[in-house]
Amino acid sequence: MTNKPKKKKKGNKNPHMKRLHNYYQRTGFYMFIWESLKKAFWPIVIVVVALVLFNKYVYNINDGLQTMTETFSRVGVLITFFISETILGLIPPEIFIAWSKKTPEPVINLAILATLSYFGGLTAYFIGRASLKIAAVKNYLEVKMAMHLKNTSKWGGFLILVGALLPLPFAISCLTAGMIKYPFKSVVAFGLFRFVRFAIYAWAIFNMVS
Repeated sequence: MTNKPKKKKKGNKNPHMKRLHNYYQRTGFYMFIWESLKKAFWPIVIVVVALVLFNKYVYNINDGLQTMTETFSRVGVLITFFISETILGLIPPEIFIAWSKKTPEPVINLAILATLSYFGGLTAYFIGRASLKIAAVKNYLEVKMAMHLKNTSKWGGFLILVGALLPLPFAISCLTAGMIKYPFKSVVAFGLFRFVRFAIYAWAIFNMVS
């Protein structure tokens, strides 16, 4: 009498993914991402509406970008962008994406911007590592960013991915990853989604900027 092979249950196709899902559900990761998206939604809407109204009633943004292109050197703009993307993302990258559209080589400049943003985040990672050597800075950051540090420690690469894709400062995610000594190779891998973000935003912005 031959034994028939047992059929695998559909639910056990990928037990690792099931355990991972249960872990993120139990630790509140999904709720954290949902809350982050909700917090980011209205600021984005407000910024977009403000830009539309500013462009219509105050000053033509296309003229401003053209002036920016003619006034500042390409190298100067790129250096400013890299510094911004390294130090907590002080200037919204969308401004520079719109600037690239007004240049003679928009695609090349966009690719350079995306690369600088990516390496700016990696630089921020090492700044985070170095900051731990300064007692005063370490204590300040651990108090002010305690929750972010805790979540990054638990969820690691997913927060790097969120920082790379969503309109949140990528440098802050990388800085925090450096502070908790999150594996650098994982930051390098997840950070590559930064290029996806620039491609999506460029598609939208290039259709808005004449």
